[in-house]
Order: sequence, then C-alpha cells, then structure tokens
Amino acid sequence: MSNSLVLVINSGSSSLKFALIDTVSGEATLSGLGECFGMPEANVSWKIDGEKQEYTLNDSGNHHQQAVDRIVALLEELGIKQDIVAVGHRVVHGGEKFTKTVKIDDSVLEEIEKLSDLAPLHNPAHVIGMRAAIKAFPTLAQYAVFDTAFHQTMPARAYTGAISQKLYTEYGIRRYGFHGTSHYFVSREAAKMINKPVEESSFISVHLGNGASVCAIKNGESVDTSMGFTPLAGLMMGTRCGDLDPSIIEFLLKKGWAQEDVFTELNSKSGLLGVSGLTSDCRGIIEAMENGHEGAALAFEIFTYRVAKYIGSYMVSLDELDSIIFTAGIGENSQPIRSKILENLKIFGYREDEEANAAARFGNSGIITKPNTPVAMVIPTNEEWVIAKESMALLHA
Repeated sequence: MSNSLVLVINSGSSSLKFALIDTVSGEATLSGLGECFGMPEANVSWKIDGEKQEYTLNDSGNHHQQAVDRIVALLEELGIKQDIVAVGHRVVHGGEKFTKTVKIDDSVLEEIEKLSDLAPLHNPAHVIGMRAAIKAFPTLAQYAVFDTAFHQTMPARAYTGAISQKLYTEYGIRRYGFHGTSHYFVSREAAKMINKPVEESSFISVHLGNGASVCAIKNGESVDTSMGFTPLAGLMMGTRCGDLDPSIIEFLLKKGWAQEDVFTELNSKSGLLGVSGLTSDCRGIIEAMENGHEGAALAFEIFTYRVAKYIGSYMVSLDELDSIIFTAGIGENSQPIRSKILENLKIFGYREDEEANAAARFGNSGIITKPNTPVAMVIPTNEEWVIAKESMALLHA
C-alpha cells in the first residue's frame, strides 16, 4: 500500500467532506460526505467501487466527532488506516496571519478561532473538525491549508480598500480572496496544457460554483481576485449577491430590517436564487430559461454578464494573457454558461468552438475557442489534491 496517502478534511458548519488522496497519482481512493449535522437526519455517506453506502449518526450531538469517528472506523474496516501519513484540513480564512500551509498545534487552532469574525460560518467549523481529527488520529501530523494564502501575493493596489488606513490597521479590513487552492491548481494545469512554465504564464481563472470568483494570475501568482474581505463580494453566486452598493444595507436597516435578516438576505436569498425566484442551481436556471421563465432568463443574463465584465477588467492586471480558465461545478460542466460568457467577450476576439465546448464536460479538459483566436479552456479543479500535496510537502520539509 502507498505511503503517500493523506486524509483531506473540509469541515463546515453542518457538514464534513473527506477524501483519501494518493499524492503520487492525485487520485482519491475514497471520498465521502457527512451532512445535516445538528438535525435528526445527520449522516455520513461514501462510495466504494461506485456503490454508495450511508451511516446514520445518532442524536446525542457532536456530529462532527461522530462523523470523524465513523471515517476512522471505515478506514480500519478497509485496512488502510495505518497507511495514512498525514491529515490536511481546508481553512477558508487565514487573514494576514497565515500566508502558507502550517502544521496544526494549539496556538494555530487558537489563531484560526481568532479569525472567526472574518469567516463566522467557516472558521469555527474548521476548528471543530480539526479537534475531532486530532482526537481520532493523535499520532498523525495535521496541517491547515488556507483558501486565502494564494492571494497573499496581491499588490497593495489590489487588496487595499478605498477607506481610511485606520480600518485596515485596526480591523484588518482589506481584500483577502478565496478559492485559492482551486485557482492555484488550475493555473498549474493550464501552464502544462500550453507547454509553458507557470512562472512565465498569465491566466484569468474563473471558478464558477455555488460560490464563484475570478482571479488574475501573473507569472504564477495571484495579482487580483473578485472575492473580498469575505466570500460575499465579487460575482453573482448561487445565493450570494456579490458586489452591491453598501448603502443598501443602511437603507434596509432604516426601513426596520434586523441586521441578521439583512445579511441572511444577501448571503442566502440572493444571487441566482433571488433573481430567478426559483433555485440557486445553475442547471435548474437553464432548464427554466429554456422553458420561457423570465426570472431564470434574467438570472442567466446577469450571471454571465458579470463574469465577462470581471474577466475584461482583470486584463488590466496583466501584461499578457495566455488563457481564460473555466473551472468548478458550473465552469467545468455548463456549456451554455461558458458560451454566453465568451459571446460577451467578443470585443476581445474570443470565438467559441461549439464542438470543443460541448465536449469539455464531466471531467474532460480542453481548449474551447477556435484556432487563431484568444484562448479559453476548461480544467477540472482538484482542491483536495492541493491540500494533500501541501500537507505532504510540509511533512517532509
């Protein structure tokens, strides 16, 4: 059995994703999901040989620990627990404190908890998952890999807000950016595809999922990105509004809205869901649009327009552009979304190759623009592999 196996854990507030990654091949030998934590239907599911299996968690509480304990039992049943050499954890927000992957100890856990104000839905849940994994794997080295770390190379002109320096120095208010592991991975894969060193390559990476962000990557480094102080900024998303006039918040508060209700609206009831009035799922939006639903059609138009507008603006960040990269669930699989974005970029010379665009789905990568025109491509992301590789590198440092 390989001695290159890393267990990757992504612990959320009510869920926990896991994958066992072979850092040599990059393959996930096992993956699964714990979900509905805090509810009667809390469970952990996984696939073995294509067959889904599920385990129901009991109602005694601490579902994160129960889920990790069940994962440990599963690894023991499969006879592979002893082959795991490290555990890697995804952490959404590292602030300015964490600029690279770190080995987890009590002080690191404490610092991640201190950053909870910057990611209240994510960082506390990450710490819960880490503590559960440390209890389950007390002898294994465990590492924290931060979504924000890749964007620490942004210049001050990109990360500094047009606000008083006091707000930055006292509260750390600035652009941080997210989806860093995804943007990092696809930019490296894109460089291989065009047969060019990543240190000499420039891309605009477009991560489109329920959460979405654009990243300008110059010579392999992030120089600007659309998400900001939190993951609410930037593109229109599944349920998040993206960029919005901040005075709207003041306006709603004056109208009697509770602060909590305002931010629930902007985080959970906006985006594709809010505009369409139907769903946050891109597939549902496109199906309803094709059936003549006006709200779905408008949501589609806004979404694709805003992505194209960000891509166009991020060309300013670069001296040259080797390719646009589409990735994540929508970016990898939605031909209509990609097609409309490229149509919106026609002023820059982009021309869709319809046959190639149709073929680049369900794990297939490829260039989706016509020959002798600016390049756009699809590359499936693999954030778990990045987390595993980062953990393995630090383990052997």
